[in-house]
Amino acid sequence: MNVRCWSVATALLIASIGPMRAEEALVAYKSLSPELALDLARAALDSCRSRGYQVAVAVVDRSGVTQVMLRDRFAGPHTPLTASGKAWTAVSFKTSTTELNAISQPGMMQAGIRDLPGAVIIGGGLIVETGGSLVGAVGVSGAPGGDADEACAKAGIEAIRDKLEF
Repeated sequence: MNVRCWSVATALLIASIGPMRAEEALVAYKSLSPELALDLARAALDSCRSRGYQVAVAVVDRSGVTQVMLRDRFAGPHTPLTASGKAWTAVSFKTSTTELNAISQPGMMQAGIRDLPGAVIIGGGLIVETGGSLVGAVGVSGAPGGDADEACAKAGIEAIRDKLEF
């Protein structure tokens, strides 16, 4: 009798868990449209141009896949790869590359992240969030220093801030 009660109870428990697992099997998330990613990149590029900098700007989706790459005419040949690396690094670690730089100096516990393939731990990579959801990242390369790259990236995000609530 106890075995039968246990079997019935187990069957009821499994039946009640089934619908919850089906709901958890699929995940919905927000994503930048190609048009919004392009607007972000253009705004960051324009911000750097207004400061006299020739840069490359990359926007990646929440998975780190490049959606947009813009390179100004006289930006160095290294800037597209560096910009996309900064954006990928920011989205991968869910934080700015400036912050990553600060916490990964030689001798610090997180110093090893500098050696990860593809990680670019130089200021200029910022995450893009809306409503508490990570939707992508932007990376800028070519300005004189990571702080200047980051300022252009911030300007790009601010330019689309009102469109992020979709």
